[in-house]
Amino acid sequence: MSFLSCDGSEYTLQGPAGGDDITGLSAEPAHYQLLSELGRGFHNLSLVSMARHIPTGQLVAVKQTNLDECTEEELLQLMNEILLSRLFRHSNLLTSRLVFSSCCQLWVLTPLMAYGSADTLLRTYFPDGMSESLIAYLLYGVLKALEYLHRMGYVHRGVKASHILLSGEGRVYLSGLHSVYSMMREGKRMRAVFDMPHHSPALLPWLSPELLRQDLHGYGVKSDIYSLGIVACELVSGRVPFQDMPPTLMLLQKLRGSHCCLLDVAPFPLGELGGLKVSRSGVDSGIGESVATGSLTHSATAPPADRPQSPGPKNHSATLHNLVQLCLQQQPERRPSASELLTHAFFKQVKRHTRDSFLSLMYPAVPLTSPEDPPVSSPPAPSCHSPASTTTDATEAVWDFS
Repeated sequence: MSFLSCDGSEYTLQGPAGGDDITGLSAEPAHYQLLSELGRGFHNLSLVSMARHIPTGQLVAVKQTNLDECTEEELLQLMNEILLSRLFRHSNLLTSRLVFSSCCQLWVLTPLMAYGSADTLLRTYFPDGMSESLIAYLLYGVLKALEYLHRMGYVHRGVKASHILLSGEGRVYLSGLHSVYSMMREGKRMRAVFDMPHHSPALLPWLSPELLRQDLHGYGVKSDIYSLGIVACELVSGRVPFQDMPPTLMLLQKLRGSHCCLLDVAPFPLGELGGLKVSRSGVDSGIGESVATGSLTHSATAPPADRPQSPGPKNHSATLHNLVQLCLQQQPERRPSASELLTHAFFKQVKRHTRDSFLSLMYPAVPLTSPEDPPVSSPPAPSCHSPASTTTDATEAVWDFS
């Protein structure tokens, strides 16, 4: 646990090409100007701030954790998350790119997710749900990350909208590595595991029936596919299925296979996909034939035909219905793998458009920029107690770190 010591130890990781790469930045606290608080995380022990790297001017996210206030179990969780960050290398997985200690604080730097989390986008800009084109773009990035994790022998166990992050350049990241669990034992891959995620009450709506049962059958990577189906419903409606149910009733509904997530017309049979017509309601067909007329970006002229469109009335495509039904199968063996889902018809539209065309769907959301207000500190003076002792209301945080 040397990285938790107060000796200024550090390590850097190879990051992606482009504006999200922060591996060349320095590991000196005095080189960072804390600009504004983004949120809190890790049992409220971590303060996350937008910061500017003074020598280069690059904006990053800095998570400061007071190690003195962490229990031994929490220190082990921190160590596990950071060690996993050293192991994983994937362009859709948000890992800790630069980690160092200062006094009794652990500093973890990641690229700034300027659009925040999908959960924050829903609550702030899309309370009635996102367009199918934007949903497809976000879920495709998540599936790429899950495919990688599952191939590496890990189950995520925390797939939800607040763990889907979008950078200012339009890159989709899956975060929440603190919930990741290895399925490898003594060099062999287990078919099922039995560990219950920490602080699972907040995760209950997204967890699969087999994980909640905690029986002798255990659960595997298909548990993440179920969670992805719940996320799809969350992004479509702006509401989390099962969220208002007591835990016992929630489990009962899941065991019965109840998943009334897409509250519109009955889905088309899959055999009719080839003959789908343009909907009179103007919704995205889900297969790239975007014809929405109820755009949030109204203008005097029609929007360009070469980009996906913004949300329209809530008649969902047959492909979206089928995707959700496949993910929410009660029996895990009947759910497709992440690799199989990447070839689903719902994601054909992702390959037909550019990252910029999907970013056009973010209106009226705008990426975070450097605030005009005086910074939190300039530069921050090392303190063993400042993150944990600062009391702020994080309910309005623009970036969810739960």
